[in-house]
Amino acid sequence: MKNKGCFSAGTIGIALLIILVLVFFWGKSGYNNFVAQEQTVDSKWSNVQTVYQKRANLIPNLERTVKSYAKFEQETLTKVIEARSKATSININPTNLTEEDMARFQAAQGELTGALSRLMAVVESYPNLKADQQYINFQREYIAIENSIRMETVNYNDAARDYNILIKQFPNNILANFTNFKEKPLFKAQAGAENAPSVFTE
Repeated sequence: MKNKGCFSAGTIGIALLIILVLVFFWGKSGYNNFVAQEQTVDSKWSNVQTVYQKRANLIPNLERTVKSYAKFEQETLTKVIEARSKATSININPTNLTEEDMARFQAAQGELTGALSRLMAVVESYPNLKADQQYINFQREYIAIENSIRMETVNYNDAARDYNILIKQFPNNILANFTNFKEKPLFKAQAGAENAPSVFTE
């Protein structure tokens, strides 16, 4: 006589099958969501790199303009050129972005920002250069790009935070660990980053 309190092998098999199907669809949905969110982060990072590259592309024109003023401090200009070279030599793979990569990228870009700020402070002592139309054009473009940099880094951080929260929430963290989805580093505020560059002519 069968024990009515026990499940049959068939019932257990069906229950396990249902559980496996549910786990599969949950895993598929979660994985696809991770992929979509990571692609968003990578896209925002690409935008960040683009605006920084635009800033670097301004410097050759600035160099030509400044060099036309023979008495301008060559050392100050040289530091800008060297900082640009360093900043543009750093290539970051967004699919494997680490805290170390982010720190290296920010340090190089920060060095270029500092060099440009010092150069523009020196320009204040050269009224003719300050009033040069090419330099004025550079200022306008530079201000617009700096604003874009701030906007794009905020957009990147927002996307990265959303992604990081998604993969750290339970039970998503189990699937994320199993499928090797890792946290994305954030841009960190640097000293003086809240102040816009002072490049306006009077």
